[in-house]
Amino acid sequence: MSGVAHSLSQALSAMSNALLYALATALLILLYIWLNDSKLTRLPPEALCISPERWAEESIRECYASLKDGPTSLLDGKLPPRTGRRYIVVGGAGFLGGWIVLHLLQRGEDPRRIRVLDIRPPARSDLREGRARDVDFIQLDITNRDVVFAAFRKPWPRTASDLEDTPNPELTVFHTAATIRFYERHPKLLYLSQSVNVLGTQNILDAARAVGVCTMVYTSSGSVGVRRSSFWLLPWQKEPRYFVQVLSDSANLPKTHDQFFSNYAVSKLSAECCVRAADRSTSGNSILRTGCIRPGNGVFGPGGDLLAGAYMIRKYNPTWIENIMQSFVYVENCSLAHLLYEQRLIELQNGGVNPDIGGDAFCVADSGSPPTFGDIHRALNVLSEGEVTFFHLSPTAMLSIAHIVGWYYLARRLLAQSSFAIFARILPTVYGDIVFLQPSMFALTNVHLYFDDSRARLSPAKGGLGYANTCTTLQGVCQVAIDYDRSGGKGTARMISGHIETNQSPLVGAELAVATAMEKIGEGLDATKALN
Repeated sequence: MSGVAHSLSQALSAMSNALLYALATALLILLYIWLNDSKLTRLPPEALCISPERWAEESIRECYASLKDGPTSLLDGKLPPRTGRRYIVVGGAGFLGGWIVLHLLQRGEDPRRIRVLDIRPPARSDLREGRARDVDFIQLDITNRDVVFAAFRKPWPRTASDLEDTPNPELTVFHTAATIRFYERHPKLLYLSQSVNVLGTQNILDAARAVGVCTMVYTSSGSVGVRRSSFWLLPWQKEPRYFVQVLSDSANLPKTHDQFFSNYAVSKLSAECCVRAADRSTSGNSILRTGCIRPGNGVFGPGGDLLAGAYMIRKYNPTWIENIMQSFVYVENCSLAHLLYEQRLIELQNGGVNPDIGGDAFCVADSGSPPTFGDIHRALNVLSEGEVTFFHLSPTAMLSIAHIVGWYYLARRLLAQSSFAIFARILPTVYGDIVFLQPSMFALTNVHLYFDDSRARLSPAKGGLGYANTCTTLQGVCQVAIDYDRSGGKGTARMISGHIETNQSPLVGAELAVATAMEKIGEGLDATKALN
């Protein structure tokens, strides 16, 4: 009996020790998460100096009241003058490209001299009504070289203003199309971004030169300068490396693949280099002048919003980036930058005396101090009268989940490329919004980014774009809310790298995936809902 009692005592002691070790481990993990969260959610002094004031409810309501009865466009009367040229807008059925088309029409360009090339027809009502109905649309994949060349060579209709036997007006190309795969960063998956962003861009360049295009402005990305960071901090580390990044036209860009935040940025910089290198190259019987625009993070506004619209539709939103400060760019500001760059290049072609800015790249963002995501959230909560709310999650916990999703996604992708590809078919595919919740997204959204666009704001005489009189981010957010109210709460469907969203970015997609998962878990625990 004593032997049995002794064995039982030892077993109980071992279980007690194991329980204590498990409890101590759990407490240490919770302590680490708490400490790590406190570092990741702080607004550091360097960022606070750039953006010292938060949006107050009074200023939000005043801004909304000043805009609610105004025109759809916040830049009405501020666009460069009509040129009478022909235009090809690659990606013109989408978000930014669609606004460029609308701005061309708004300033008086002939819709029969505008051609849109895109992978799918326009979904937005404003691109399918009024004068926009007369814009020529060609559905194509820009990775198909022969189809791209055929679209560029398609004859243009003659207009009533054309004189007999006169040549067609000169041709400008705005190239905004891209595949936005923010979530991939392994070099072996780079080809998935390069196929459209690099090879597709090269096809556009070659086709443009084959028909004698004089001017081409390319939409690059401000993210080409964002440096990858690590968010697993040691106890003595105050904050992640590159926690506050000031990005300007002259900033040193990442050099090696592991320094970029994702494959998307690598591919966009490669495409930008192709476009810049093509400046002054022979194009038909003329010379091609090129330039690139690097929008801040991220582009938002009516017609496919990347920031505010999805939050308004969702109403109840998770977030873990409340105190993160970033320079956003309202979509009309971004469109204006493209039109201004075109104007500068045309002036150079016509013998202008201003500094030659061909083959360059300019960062652009909204006017004023950059807000935090919390400012955006507060504005949406105020403007929706409390219907749009946000609940806070642990960034460290979400980072842990992101690594699990990332490891699984990468393993399945690499397995599909190996000689054991048959086994990849057995593993479930990562579908829907959850694919966006991967570590590379944190490298873009959990750092403070300030885009210095002071050079773009210089006058043309000083080598700038004359990018002035632009909207603030607060005005842009209010305009999104106004558009949402006018449309009866309807979103604009948008496709991002094969994923159809309603007004959302990959960041919002990741947040919504978490919200959906939490809802399903909640429904599973709710017996009443389960029975219904």
